[in-house]
Parts: sequence; C-alpha cells; structure tokens
Amino acid sequence: MSTLAIHNGRVIDPALGRDGIADVVIVDGRVARVGPNEGDAVIEADRIDATGLVVTPGFVDLHVHLREPGFEYKETIATGTLAAARGGFTTVCAMPNTDPPLDRRAAVESVLRQAEEHAAVRVLPLGCITRERAGKELAPAGELAQAGVVALSDDGDAVADARLMRHALEYAGAFGLPISQHCEDPALVHEGQMHEGWVATRLGLRGRPASAEETFVARDIALADLAGAHLHIAHVSTAGSVALIRAARERGVHITAEVTPHHLALTHEEVAFGWSGSQVAANGGGANGYGSIAYHSNAKVNPPLRSHGDMDACAEALRDGVIDAIATDHAPHAVSDKEIEFDLADAGISGLETALGLSMSLVHAGRIELPTLIERLTAGPARAWNLDQRPGLEGLGTLSPGAVGDVAILDPDAAWTVKPEEFASMGKNTPIAGRELRGRVLATVFGGRVVHALEGIAL
Repeated sequence: MSTLAIHNGRVIDPALGRDGIADVVIVDGRVARVGPNEGDAVIEADRIDATGLVVTPGFVDLHVHLREPGFEYKETIATGTLAAARGGFTTVCAMPNTDPPLDRRAAVESVLRQAEEHAAVRVLPLGCITRERAGKELAPAGELAQAGVVALSDDGDAVADARLMRHALEYAGAFGLPISQHCEDPALVHEGQMHEGWVATRLGLRGRPASAEETFVARDIALADLAGAHLHIAHVSTAGSVALIRAARERGVHITAEVTPHHLALTHEEVAFGWSGSQVAANGGGANGYGSIAYHSNAKVNPPLRSHGDMDACAEALRDGVIDAIATDHAPHAVSDKEIEFDLADAGISGLETALGLSMSLVHAGRIELPTLIERLTAGPARAWNLDQRPGLEGLGTLSPGAVGDVAILDPDAAWTVKPEEFASMGKNTPIAGRELRGRVLATVFGGRVVHALEGIAL
C-alpha cells in the first residue's frame, strides 16, 4: 500500500466548498481523507510539507495539442505531458489534428497505448467530427466513443457546412459526446493573420474580424438548440461571442465554453509591440506612443489575440460562470515554424507551463477570486464534459474521498521569469519570454505519485 500525506496547506476545493488549512492523504492513488491533522495519523507515508502553500485538485485541460502521431518534431506525448505536469495539469484532452488524424478507432487506440507507456499525466483523446477533418463526411462517432474519446472536434478547422454540423451534433449526442467547435467562418477569415483592428492596419496585415467568430457561434448555438445536443465553444475570444453564449445559456441551450490564459491576459498589441506594448495600452496608452514596431510571430494564434474590450468581456464571463473552463490550447511549434515571415508562420502558443501565471494576473488585479479561478481549472472543465462521471474518473476535479489522487501545489504569489529554453515542452513559442509572472505550480501529484517538484519543495 502506498500512502502520500500532504501537510498543512491551504486546501482549496471549490466543488466541495472547502477553503482552509488541512492535510490531504492519498492511499493507493485515491484520496482517502482531507482534514486538519489527518496526516499525523499516518505512520508510514511519503510526506510533503505544504505550509504556506495552496493545495488544489489537479488541473484539467480540455484543449491540448500533443502533436503525436505525425508531428513529433513539435511535441510528443512524453514531452507534452511533462509540460502539463509542470503547469499543474493532471488531465489533458488531446486534440485530434494529428497525422493520421483521430478519425478511426485504430488511431485513438494507438494514442492511448502511447500515453499508457510514456505520459506523465492522464491523456483523454478527442476524435474528429469529420473524416480527415475535411468537413465533407462524418467520422464514425459510435466507433470513436467505444474507443474512448471524450469529445469530437475538427479543431482548427470549423465545420462550415451547416447541414453537416447539425447532423454531427445529433450523431454525437446519441453517444453522449460534446462537439467542441473552433468557431471561425473561413470565408470571413480569408487569409487573415491577426485581429482586424488598428494594429493590423499599422502592420499592413490582413485581419480576422471578430464577426468571423461570432457568426459561427450564433449559427452553432441555433443548431445545438435544434438538435438538443451539447455544443462546446473552444477558445472564446470576443465580447460578442460572450454575449451570445450568455443569452443561450439563459434560455437553456446545452452549451459550455472555454477561454485560454492568453486571451485573458494578452491583446493584439502583442503582435507589434510585445508585452510592454500591451501593458502601455492597458494603462491608458494608445497607438501613438509605442515607437518602433515589429512582427512578433510568437503572438500569432487562432483565434487571434483581440482588443482590451474583448479580453475584459472574457474575464467577466469566466468570473460569472458563463465560461466554464480555462483551457490552454497548448500549441507547440518548432523554431522553424515561427521564425519566418509572419504570414507563413504557424499559429499557436506553447501554454501549459505559463497557464497559471498568466491566469493569476486576474487574481492579482482583483478581478476574480482565487477559489473561482481554481474552480475554472479543476471542477469546471471536468463537469463541463462530464469527465467526472466516466468510469475510473469519478470525482475528477475534486479532492472528495475516493476521487483520483491528483493534486497541484502552488504558490499564488511566487514571482518567476518565463524562460522558454527551460520548458519541458519542445515548443518554446511563447510571446512572454523574459517576462515576470506571479503564481507558480511548485509540485504536481498524479495518482498519488509526485510527477513534478521544483527544487526546494519539502518532500
């Protein structure tokens, strides 16, 4: 019997309404008990002293690109899940835009086998909505569900055909699977490179308008209502989308949503001016005082970083529960994919290891309470897709007795500098290299086993 006792931390478990000093005891990979001095009664156990730290359930990420199979030069299951562990994530949902794509049972089972052998944390794959992610013919949802997928998505390619999307929602609903949709109308995007706004104009880049996202959000809400199915909006980025989701939820449409840390903390000024430009604008600066400009391809992401108004609307929706989850959309790329002409550079940010630090900026600014933020990283995403009801995952996102023994131990005030060269992820593509963040995961426990610990943590 293996036992781990985590002593004297501030245990925040929003799903159970717990916020106070307590011990967490994990026996044989499951939470045994949580409470004051519970660890003292354990004679033989591995121990972690969490005095002065925050102890939470392990984080759950609904949107991660592990790149394997097919793009192992960008990331592998081994490196991506180690990055997840460093970020406090003990469950990651792997997107299906691999090569081959996860549009058949054999491909899904292959990923699950690789994860069993090489993953540092739990990997739950998504299957494709359409065969080859081509948007022409539905993939076999029933076969994919039997193989173990937790949702369906064509990821960066929206299902543009409304009739096909309606049938996809109906078909997925029959197997209890949510559809996670990248809502951008390809006709409106039309080779757009960044948010359509004054920065794009100044840089001479074609824009991706907010309406490209909002028209598809509106359409898919109507289709989900018609089908009586579960629609999940991936990486919400605009104020208009937030308003549509809020209204749909109020009238009872089965819709959930996620937002990324970068859409909560960064704006389109990053593309031209970097972190300092965004901060100047946030503090009342404008377009006239920035000096020289550049094309920062590490800030290129789809959907694009938006305006301050959009960022604020997403943060408000996260606080209010209109958006259920923080999801990283971790998208690692090789240096050769990014350090080229901006319009040729791949879109995406390597986000697992900086997720907490970026998200904590909302807490430090007084815009969201720490327990609420933790809920959106733990029970919120688990509940959104009913992951906590799946066999073997009962209680996922909580520290309830019998739940999986997944824990994140963090210091919400720890200041640290982002050094991509030290990332566990093969993807070093982040727009915040060299910046100081406040809030860091010090240790991560998966199934009662320590899978990450910074030097100096008392084990």
